[in-house]
Amino acid sequence: MPFGNPGLPGLDPHRPRRSVPEVPAEEGLVVEDPVSGFCGAVVGLDHGGVVLEDRHGRRRVFPLRAAGFLHEGDPVTLVRPTAPPGTRPASRSASGSTRVDGLRARVARASRLWVEGTHDAELVERVWGHDLRVEGVVVEPLGGVDHLADRLLAFAPGPGRRVGVLVDHLVEGSKESRLVAELATIPGSEHVLVTGHPFVDIWQAVRPASVGVPAWPEVPRGREWKEGVCAALGWPDAASGWRRVLSGVGSFRDLETPLIGAVERLIDFVTEPDAERAG
Repeated sequence: MPFGNPGLPGLDPHRPRRSVPEVPAEEGLVVEDPVSGFCGAVVGLDHGGVVLEDRHGRRRVFPLRAAGFLHEGDPVTLVRPTAPPGTRPASRSASGSTRVDGLRARVARASRLWVEGTHDAELVERVWGHDLRVEGVVVEPLGGVDHLADRLLAFAPGPGRRVGVLVDHLVEGSKESRLVAELATIPGSEHVLVTGHPFVDIWQAVRPASVGVPAWPEVPRGREWKEGVCAALGWPDAASGWRRVLSGVGSFRDLETPLIGAVERLIDFVTEPDAERAG
């Protein structure tokens, strides 16, 4: 599918500019991002963005910007709503979802969310832990994806037993992409969804500014990535480096967009109502 912006008609410099109305970004307001075509309801706000959720439960974060959205076909500027005196804004979890006060974790589903390692699991828990307990989703580290096919055969995915897998460095031509391509022959593969991000390691999916560094260092090919990063940044070892990285993550705002989208798709997949009824 081609991407890009539609052509814009020529602008008449003598034509008066049309005033774009400001609309409060109230929870439940349905708007469309005209660039991506994503249409959804407002489910949350952060310090510079609005979280939209479409009818399939998919969520995306967009910056609040002048005339950046369409509401009922007309351009609008979303602004922060003014809360009536004496009201308190809804509490939000680290993922941007509405926090459920007094939560008691749901009984775990048979479906699972698998990640490559313990760092991946800790990062997912840091940001999406509240959501996962609401939904009863268990996150399990795999220790790498080299034996993913064997793990799936042992798990036997099927109706009500879905598996969502988060994979690092899932780019064309990588070892990871070749391993994932082979999963199509696994029995029950239609009940498995693999998503990923382009970063070599989950550390890279954390915004450098959140960790207090200008950018993630370039590591020469052939050198273990975490080792090279720690050496370049003057960190003693990978264990202390990971503590620095994880401590810099307070919410989804500290993560790169590809990781946010990948995890959200996996949670949607393993909690899809039809899949739950099948179990």
